[in-house]
Amino acid sequence: MNKETKHNLYKEAEEEINSLLSNEKDMILKMASINSILKNKLDYYFWVGFYIVNNGQLVIGPYQGTLGCLYISYERGICGRAARLMETQIVDDVHKDSEHIACDSKSNSEIVVPVIDSQNKLIAVFDIDSTEFSSFDEIDRLYLEKILKKHFTESEISTTWKW
Repeated sequence: MNKETKHNLYKEAEEEINSLLSNEKDMILKMASINSILKNKLDYYFWVGFYIVNNGQLVIGPYQGTLGCLYISYERGICGRAARLMETQIVDDVHKDSEHIACDSKSNSEIVVPVIDSQNKLIAVFDIDSTEFSSFDEIDRLYLEKILKKHFTESEISTTWKW
C-alpha cells in the first residue's frame, strides 16, 4: 500500500473513531470499537487487539482475528517489550526477532503500541499483526499513537468490568 493511501485510510478511520467515541468513557467499548474500525479500514491488518495489564502481566482483551495468546509476561514477546519499555515497537519480520511469541504462524510483521492513561500509567498494549512483511511504518505509529492518546490519555475512561 502506498503512503498516501495509508495516510488517507487512517485519516478516515481516525475521524470515524473520534466521532463514535467522542463521549464514550468505557475502556472495553473503546477498545472493541477501535479494533473493529481499524481492522475494517486497513486490509493488511491480520490480527488486532488489546492486551490489558492485570496483576503484573498482559491478559487478552478485546481483539479481532484468530486466537491470540491469553497471557503475556512483560519479559516475553514484542507486547512484553512494549510494556516494559513503554515505547511503540515496529517489527518488519517477526521471525527474525528473538523475543517474538508465535501465537499464529501466519503473522510476519507487527506493531505494538503502549496504551497509557491520564496518570501516565500503562493500562494495556495495542497489538497489530500482518501476514505481510514490513507492513508497519511511521504512518502507522503516528496515527495509532494519536488515536490511543486521544481516547485513553486525554479523555476520561472508566472500567465497568472487574477481574
